[in-house]
Amino acid sequence: MPKMIVSIDDVVIKEVQFTKDRTTLGRRPYNDVVIDNLAVSGEHAVILMSGSEVTLEDLGSTNGSYVNGRAIKKQVLKNGDAIEIGKYKIKYVDEKAADPADKTAGVQARPAATVVPAAPAMPMAPAYAATEVGNASPASIKVLSGAAAGREVPLTKVVTTIGKPAVAVAAITKRHHGYVVHHVEGGGNPTLNGTPITADPVALKNGDLIELAGTQMQFVQV
Repeated sequence: MPKMIVSIDDVVIKEVQFTKDRTTLGRRPYNDVVIDNLAVSGEHAVILMSGSEVTLEDLGSTNGSYVNGRAIKKQVLKNGDAIEIGKYKIKYVDEKAADPADKTAGVQARPAATVVPAAPAMPMAPAYAATEVGNASPASIKVLSGAAAGREVPLTKVVTTIGKPAVAVAAITKRHHGYVVHHVEGGGNPTLNGTPITADPVALKNGDLIELAGTQMQFVQV
């Protein structure tokens, strides 16, 4: 049965088997596959199954849908195709379509990646959150200014987005040996110790100061 493996920054978020003819993807909670990230439209795309043919169709999303690096409106998928929606990468897997020669040679398929179940989003901003992974020591974000000054939010999830939608949003990602931050969206770039944060991930260290949408925060790591 065809399936897709969803990941961000090489961390697997979820694995989904296609069990019906129409599977919707988007940010709204009524989608079959919810990707709660500001770069993903409410109703972003749909995957259609007709017999042995599986097709990805973009639903007029703001940021578009990509297959193997090319923007698409509608495209039939084949085993191994790489889909991009926002910052997320989705690998399409159809084991029945694997090279028959590999089966003849007795080569077994690589085991599927472990599924990391979703968990509630952080309250600071809409976030796509998943169960903690990696060996990085515990860390948190301490708010230094604004109405939430003094509040400290533990970074226990794989990805935590912070900021104000449509103003400035950044994402902090937990990796195996530390944390990185990058700019997600918004007209003004957030800053790290006074230096603008871009879309390229930047490593965080204890005591770093982040300013985002007029709010100052400090990265604290034990």
